[in-house]
Amino acid sequence: MAVTDDIVDAVIIGGGFYGTAIAIYLAKQRGLRRIVLIEKEPELLKRASYNNQARVHNGYHYPRSFTTAFRSRVNLPKFVRDWPQAVKRDFTKLYAISRRNSKVTAKQFERFCHEIGAEIKPAEASLKRLFEPRLIEDVFLVEEYAFDATQLANWAESEMREADIKIHFSARATMISRSPQGHLTVEVQREASDVELFNCRYVFNCTYSGLNQFTGGFPGTKTGLKQEVTEMALMQAPDILKDIGITVMDGPFFSMMPFPARNLHTLSHVRYTPHFNWEDVRGVDPYQKLDDYDQATRVDRMVRDVGRYLPALRSAKYVDSLFEVKTVLVKNEGDDGRPILFEKHAELPGCFSILGGKIDNIYDVLEKLEAEEFNNLKES
Repeated sequence: MAVTDDIVDAVIIGGGFYGTAIAIYLAKQRGLRRIVLIEKEPELLKRASYNNQARVHNGYHYPRSFTTAFRSRVNLPKFVRDWPQAVKRDFTKLYAISRRNSKVTAKQFERFCHEIGAEIKPAEASLKRLFEPRLIEDVFLVEEYAFDATQLANWAESEMREADIKIHFSARATMISRSPQGHLTVEVQREASDVELFNCRYVFNCTYSGLNQFTGGFPGTKTGLKQEVTEMALMQAPDILKDIGITVMDGPFFSMMPFPARNLHTLSHVRYTPHFNWEDVRGVDPYQKLDDYDQATRVDRMVRDVGRYLPALRSAKYVDSLFEVKTVLVKNEGDDGRPILFEKHAELPGCFSILGGKIDNIYDVLEKLEAEEFNNLKES
């Protein structure tokens, strides 16, 4: 076992969008100079930051969670401003309301959009004709975007290089504890017999589905988590749908969104995208459960149901599927809300656990961090 004699300012566990953005914020905005990031994949932003619908939300998706919708409205223009190179805007975005089994009517949805200040107008007749009128009550033209995770990864790599943040790839943090000297210690495993200890002042646990998978003095999150193995089907859309993003809501319906990283569309279905779920507990590794799963696609069932509402989708070509573990807060299962999880662990002062349900939640995290006092080694 190798032990680093130096004490660093911060160890960030997790090289997704949240981990990298927090590392860059600490270095560039808060003056921390010695930062180490631990990532178990060989590259940045290769797991949940990539394997998702790639939607930059503008509030429309959350008519049953006003807080989440409003925060999306506040955060979207900031995201477009800060990462314009990663945002795809050149497509038509439609929200359609089902006549049956929807938890909101078209009038309720329109009123909700006005309440949160989200742009909405009736779709023109040619766009409405894409849908089966017997199943769809109304169709609206809205303002919503997609993001390219590979562009975000390029940004993160460049910024972290400039800030001299040390990245350890193919390395997994296994333990967080407090040393007899009073600093935090993170145990990192590279290979079966290669273990290294990092001593630091602060730890930021940004591992998404792996938040509770640490030994040592780490107490786990107080907020209950639910894990889901999910499938995003990647489709080559027919020409008539190529420049369109579609969401049918609100209930057991579907979305088809551009996926800029591969110039395809994702197809997701509320009934078929989640394959199975479980309550998060320590010792049950979500990523191992994903690896052990056979990952058989349900795209045929998705297309069969979606085709009833959107007949042109039947001509789409299936290319691939993105399987990933999705983590949600148990308390928000009923309203589809996606607030951040931001916990300071009193048992391990200086240790934070952070999870965001959407990419634009990063601003909510940064607001929380603004309220914290951080001292770097040069100041102590």
